[in-house]
Amino acid sequence: MQPTATVLVYSDDSTTREQVRLAAGRRPAPDVPQVEFVECATPEAVLRELDKGGIDVCVLDGEAVPMGGMGMCRQIKDEVFDCPPVLLLMGRPQDAWLATWSRADAAVTLPVDPVEFASALASLLRRKRLVGA
Repeated sequence: MQPTATVLVYSDDSTTREQVRLAAGRRPAPDVPQVEFVECATPEAVLRELDKGGIDVCVLDGEAVPMGGMGMCRQIKDEVFDCPPVLLLMGRPQDAWLATWSRADAAVTLPVDPVEFASALASLLRRKRLVGA
C-alpha cells in the first residue's frame, strides 16, 4: 500500500482551500506520496490539528482573516515542537521578505498557480521524507 502525506490547509476562504486541493491533485509529483488534506478555517483549528500530530506539511494563506498565514507561521514555528514545513501563500511577490520573517520554508503567490504550487509542495514533501528517514 502506498503511504500518504497529510497536508494542513489554512485559509478562511473556502475558494482558496479549493484552489490548493485542485493544484496539488491527488499526488503533486510522481515521486511523492498521495496527499490527504486537513482543512482549517481558523487559527484555533490549525493549533488543534498540529497538537494531534501527523501533519507532514502546512499550507498557510497569508491573506487569511483574522490571523494571516505569516503570523500563524511564525507562531507555530515558535510554539510547535518539530513543526512541519510551511508553504506560505502570499498576496504579492513583494511580500517575499515577510515570508522570510515568518520563517516559512517556501512561498508562492496567489492566485494559486497549479504548476508552481505542486512543485513547491512536492519539494517540501521530499524534504520531509528525507528528514524523517
